[in-house]
This record gives sequence, C-alpha cells and structure tokens, in this order.
Amino acid sequence: MHILLTRPLDDSKELILKFSSLNHKVSHLPLLQIKKKEIPEIDLNQFKAIIFTSANAIKNLDISKIDKNIFCFCVGIATERKAKELGFQNIYCADGNVNNLKELILQNFDPKIGSMLYLSGEIVSYNLDQDLISENYVIKRIINYTATPNENLSDDFLKDIKSSVPEIIFIYSENSAKAFYSLIKKYNLDNIWMETNLMCMGEKASSVLNNIKWKKIFLFNPGEEEFLLYKI
Repeated sequence: MHILLTRPLDDSKELILKFSSLNHKVSHLPLLQIKKKEIPEIDLNQFKAIIFTSANAIKNLDISKIDKNIFCFCVGIATERKAKELGFQNIYCADGNVNNLKELILQNFDPKIGSMLYLSGEIVSYNLDQDLISENYVIKRIINYTATPNENLSDDFLKDIKSSVPEIIFIYSENSAKAFYSLIKKYNLDNIWMETNLMCMGEKASSVLNNIKWKKIFLFNPGEEEFLLYKI
C-alpha cells in the first residue's frame, strides 16, 4: 500500500521506518511547520501542575528548571511518551481527548493545591484553560510554539501523488486538516481520493475534510496507526 504521513519528520520517522519495513510505500508531507516561540522569563516553581495538550509544547520547553515530580497532565499517549522521555515522573494521561483531560484534572488535582501552567500553541480547538478557571482553578496559559501551515507542494510530490494515489492518509489535528484541505483546493486535487482511506485523529479533523470524496474515514488515537492498516 501507499501511505501518506503528514506530521513533522521528527514525529514521523518511527512510522516511516515501520511501514517501510512492512514493504509499504511511504510518502511524507509535513502539513505544519512547528517553530519555538520565545517566552518571558518566569519562575516555574510557582506552579504545582503543568498541562500539555501537544507533544510540541513539551519539545519547545526548557525543562531544566522544572521539578520533574510536578503533577503533569498529558492529553494523549504521544504527549505522555515525550514527557516520560524528558524525565517527568508524576504523569496523568488522557486518551487523546481534551474533554477527558479536563475530567482527569478535576479528579486528580485539587485547585487548593496551587496554580497550574498550561503550555500550548497559538491555536487550540478547545478552551481548556477557561473551562478550568470556571471550576475555580488558577491557570496561566503560555504559548510556546507556533504551527505554520505548509502552503506549497513540489512538482515531484504532485507528480508522484497523482500517479500513485495513497490508499491511506493520516491526519493528526484540525489545523493539519485545514492545511491539507487548502492544498487540495489550491492544486485541484479534489477528485483523486475515492480509493483513499482517511485516518483522522478526532472528529474535528475529519469534519474539515468531510466534503472530499474518500473511500472511508476512520478516527484513531496515537499509537493505533499500524493496527489501522489491518482494518481496511
């Protein structure tokens, strides 16, 4: 099968190697360019918990001054994995859903313990901080990275994608879906996907691409990519 992966290269390397080893053709199209955003100097010891709704928020954080035993709330498996790699010990992980992450925080962190630090990108699909503030939590949200959509496709990529349309495409966020939709429209690729299975991480991502004719749309959680190959 021909599989198209759309996360940045650092996040796709493992799957590229895995799928290639299974004799699949793998193409790579990073839909978002992630850039670190400089943040003002802040005393991180004032916070009793930290919230990550993206692995990118962890990657773009200077963790040298953070207590690794702090309450650490992660939206999903990929974010949890990155937190573990960087030494966080007291991790609570939701299943990739921000609503579930909110419930996880409500159940495991009493607002009386202290304030929380929420690190994210500029655009979020759910105002988690505002919801928690309404539950009497003290939250400081800091934007520590930006995600810029890829607006261009190379001639070689276009030629390849048209001559060998992928059977599977993985889309990991609503922002990625919007970037992909824009590319589809810009390059008049609307009508080539009828034999392609679209794999989306969440309904918000899939809804962006719903009006394109796909063979089938699947929803998935990070870590389920290989399993999905056997569902089609």
